[in-house]
Amino acid sequence: MADLHEALRDDVRMLGDCLGQTIETQLGEAFLQKVERIRKLAKAGRQEDNSEYHELLSALGELSEDEVLPVARAFTQFLNLANIAEEHHRVRRRLEDSGKDAPESLGQLFRRLSDRGFSVREIAGGLGKLSVDLVLTAHPTEVNRRTLIHKFDDIADCLKRLDRGEKVQHRLRELVSQIWHTDEIRQQRPTPVEEAKWGFAVIENSLWQAVPKFLRSLDEQLQEVLGEGLPLDCCPVRYSSWMGGDRDGNPNVTARVTREVLLLSRWMAADLYYRDIDQLRAELSMNRCNSELRERVGDVPEPYRALLADVRAALGRTKVWIKAQLDGNPIPAEGVLLHEQELLQPLLLCHRSLQDCGMQIIAQGRLQDMLRRIACFGMTLVKLDIRQNADRHAGVFDEITAFYELGCYSDWDEPRRQKFLLAELNSRRPLLPRAWQPSALVQEVLDTCKVVASAEENSLGSYVISMASQPSDVLGVILLLQEVGIGHNMRVVPLFETLSDLQGAHGCIDALLSLDWYQDYIQGQQEVMIGYSDSAKDAGQLAAAWGQFQAQEELTAVCRRHQVHLTLFHGRGGTVARGGGPSHTAILAQPPGSVDHGLRVTEQGEMIRFKFGIPEIAIRNMELYTAAVLQATLDPVPGPQPQWRSQMERMALRGLKEYRAVVREDEHFVQYFRAATPEQELAKLPLGSRPAKRRTDGGIESLRAIPWIFAWTQTRLMLPAWLGSDSALQEAVADQLPLLHSMYRDWPFFRANIDMLEMVLAKSDPDIAAYYDARLVSEELRVLGSSLRSRLRDSVELVKQIRQQTQLLAENPVIRQSIEVRNPYIDPLHFLQAELLLRDRTQPDSRLERALMVSMSGISAGMRNTG
Repeated sequence: MADLHEALRDDVRMLGDCLGQTIETQLGEAFLQKVERIRKLAKAGRQEDNSEYHELLSALGELSEDEVLPVARAFTQFLNLANIAEEHHRVRRRLEDSGKDAPESLGQLFRRLSDRGFSVREIAGGLGKLSVDLVLTAHPTEVNRRTLIHKFDDIADCLKRLDRGEKVQHRLRELVSQIWHTDEIRQQRPTPVEEAKWGFAVIENSLWQAVPKFLRSLDEQLQEVLGEGLPLDCCPVRYSSWMGGDRDGNPNVTARVTREVLLLSRWMAADLYYRDIDQLRAELSMNRCNSELRERVGDVPEPYRALLADVRAALGRTKVWIKAQLDGNPIPAEGVLLHEQELLQPLLLCHRSLQDCGMQIIAQGRLQDMLRRIACFGMTLVKLDIRQNADRHAGVFDEITAFYELGCYSDWDEPRRQKFLLAELNSRRPLLPRAWQPSALVQEVLDTCKVVASAEENSLGSYVISMASQPSDVLGVILLLQEVGIGHNMRVVPLFETLSDLQGAHGCIDALLSLDWYQDYIQGQQEVMIGYSDSAKDAGQLAAAWGQFQAQEELTAVCRRHQVHLTLFHGRGGTVARGGGPSHTAILAQPPGSVDHGLRVTEQGEMIRFKFGIPEIAIRNMELYTAAVLQATLDPVPGPQPQWRSQMERMALRGLKEYRAVVREDEHFVQYFRAATPEQELAKLPLGSRPAKRRTDGGIESLRAIPWIFAWTQTRLMLPAWLGSDSALQEAVADQLPLLHSMYRDWPFFRANIDMLEMVLAKSDPDIAAYYDARLVSEELRVLGSSLRSRLRDSVELVKQIRQQTQLLAENPVIRQSIEVRNPYIDPLHFLQAELLLRDRTQPDSRLERALMVSMSGISAGMRNTG
């Protein structure tokens, strides 16, 4: 097995030495030796004979209560530093390969499409119509504080400077020391506004630089391969956000919060453009200009600077206007910039003038970068989606119909609801009664609609309805928005989450599109969101994946029949059980025709930082999204063969039955889950603004998908990713192994699912899970744990048979070795966590509770994709 790249190992070793020096300075050489001994024992325990685990457990057991926390912190911070080194190494490898066509590169794709007979016009035209909308969400899987993330970014910058030969060792030691002396656990949960500011910081610190570089690269590759450039207003990848708009199950996201986030987003965009204009004015000192610009600014010696001074002043007024609204002291919107064209017009004038005067190279510099940014970020930085549960909207109509003595809306059947809603949508009189006093919950829904209605159209994305299942769920939201005076037809998007809702999605959309009023409203554009995490929690990964695939096929056919363009919105997470995995692979695995020039997809939690937190990595991910969507649009893979479809149907049914037999029907399962994992204790970890449960009562069904997956990841059983799939694959391997081989080889959907399962199984560890059982689970419940671990081991063997290999990740040695290198640092945290859970449940101690939270953070850092 080849070692990890020497430069990466050197970086990890150097950062580890800095951490060791910091620990020794504060806690002494003897304590550092304890940490080092624990690490060596953990490494030895990973050999074939794991007898060393006894010695490791003994060493951990000898720690005093005052030593447990710093030991947990030592291993947690080493894993964070290793992550930084790996991310930097990805950038380094990308820079080293910059002169070559990387796999899935756009240039390579353009050549391949050209070779397959696509004309320059078809390729360039397809790219021009491309719309990839990456929706940043604040789901609470980012365990690191923003304070630490800034320090991590500074370390990454030091590593970059070190590669250039600069002397940064002292700064590195300083930063590592700062990290060690900073609390890694937040004192309290972030507010929704703080989460939104974190999202803005990712844009400011990374994407603001990455987007123009990505578009410049795209333009160059188009020119090189096709001889045609990228228009200045073309941006195939844009960004939206749920941070401050996603109120489903989160009482902390109020109408007031949404209004504040909308304003803050505008302010941040204006401030970033203001800084850009300052830099542009410093550069555009030329005195030659065309007649159009001269007529605009008059006889001045530096015409470009004169025009940009006006733009800067307008941006300054815009910031003041927004600040006044945030402070509750609104002022008239005189001379402020609200729409993209108002900012673009003077900049395009400068661009034309420079070109007309033979200064094309100057026009293509910083000015062009700013024009590209405007194409991506507009005047609002991101477009904000609104999300709310369908039940909350039904609650509004319950109170309205009760006031009018019409009965209870929720008790009506679907035809009666639709009749009522359509009548009100066509009515000229107000719906809301003048003397009506709604409940606080209903008032909050109405207040949110008022905030949406008062916002500029360019600041809004979609209104997403969670747990949607019927046309009335969509019509009701449109009626509420219309009632409060919205001035445009906002996209109202049903989110189909459970397996039954996915199976009924096409019927719901067909019924909607059959309504003339609704067809007039959508103007030929329909968006539908597919839920990954809740469907997997409901039905198991295999049945959910097949349900999602079929739903997309059926929705595509329905919209084509109604001559409506469908945009699918994929609610994916970072983990396999939440639709995670390589984005380009997932896109190319979608049903043919379902990726029609675009899609929307959520980017969640810690994956935002991993994929977009460093400009060079962000550029690569935007390239992958663009290439995959263009290929899936122009040259999609064929649909599955009939025998593959039949086999998948059989496996999905078997997987669904076996998954629910455990999760829903085994009377011991919920007890076992809460005993063997830190599910209950996760609520103490202040990850995000949203509660862990939709309701305070109830079992697994009330638990959000993130803590459900997070808890199993902490124990390395990884149950959500494979339970049910194991029985389905076992039956299929026994009877249809050659067929599975052909499905894996020739069907991207099946291959993507098996590859993702392989990755998560490589991170699983039944021995670690067994230790949690031994410490935390009663004798009665251990039988279930033993059975589940046996099924996990069987899953590993089944995947190896389907992949026709003798070890997991045989074809991906980099990821395999990365996991192996991390294990000696994660193992002590697992063993400590199990012991801390036992003590916390019997004799709570604030010192041990903090160490428990640190262990959760450290395991998350080591596992990378946690929820």
